[in-house]
Amino acid sequence: MRKLPFFLLIFISSFSNAQTKPFVLGLIDQIHSVELSENRILNIYLPEGYSASDTVTYPVVYLLDGSADEDFIHVVGLYQFNSFSWIDRVPKSIIVGIANVDRRRDFTYPTTIENDKKKYPTTGKSNKFINFIEKELQPYIQHQYKTNSSKTIIGESLGGLLAAEILLKKPALFNQYIIVSPSLWWDNGSLLQIKSAIQEKSFPQKTGVYIACGKEGLTPGDFPRVMEVDANLLAEKIKDSGNKNLEVYFDYLPQEDHATIMHQAVFNAIRTLNPLHSAKN
Repeated sequence: MRKLPFFLLIFISSFSNAQTKPFVLGLIDQIHSVELSENRILNIYLPEGYSASDTVTYPVVYLLDGSADEDFIHVVGLYQFNSFSWIDRVPKSIIVGIANVDRRRDFTYPTTIENDKKKYPTTGKSNKFINFIEKELQPYIQHQYKTNSSKTIIGESLGGLLAAEILLKKPALFNQYIIVSPSLWWDNGSLLQIKSAIQEKSFPQKTGVYIACGKEGLTPGDFPRVMEVDANLLAEKIKDSGNKNLEVYFDYLPQEDHATIMHQAVFNAIRTLNPLHSAKN
């Protein structure tokens, strides 16, 4: 796959004779998906010091809504900042931003709500997107880049719904989940009713789950649900397992709403899910 530089151009207007140069943030990669029958753009951040010639490997963070004009740039900034040696809250990490094509199609499972079927006719294909992540994207990243076994997924809103679906249906795909303001109202909260392997005391993989919600109130669906309540129900559902391999954190951020919560939540999640790093400070 051809890789192109992902850059921001900084123009210096103070001096008429100044030379401008690109500020390189990462790479734009591309993968063809058989599962989705389309090409998908990947925005890739490689941490400082990354080199093909050494033996160092890195955790990978898979970011939903990872387009350049969505969450990629500011989430990369959070991981870069928190991995500085004088802060050291998180290991240096590779960030894989998955650019969107049709997020309602990719992030939702089939609904029984007729109005939602009419309003959002492309929805309900999350199984294909999850297969893409498991069978195509993760193997591709592991082959192309210097990765270790640590894998995190970050999703907000409908992306949070998808991350929650993976957590409950295929929990071994990631060992850290950052789920922000998940749209659990979809299909009148049916995801909250399913049984999951992660609820079993025998689930063997050490897994950290961070769930955050702001002061968000009623959901947009036809049935009266409250975002904060559903997010808390998800956290409690997983906590009740009693599995010692599972760490679950619920973070209520009343000063944030659905539009503003993402940045603060990811910052908090980095510190919360990496206590050995955070304890050094």
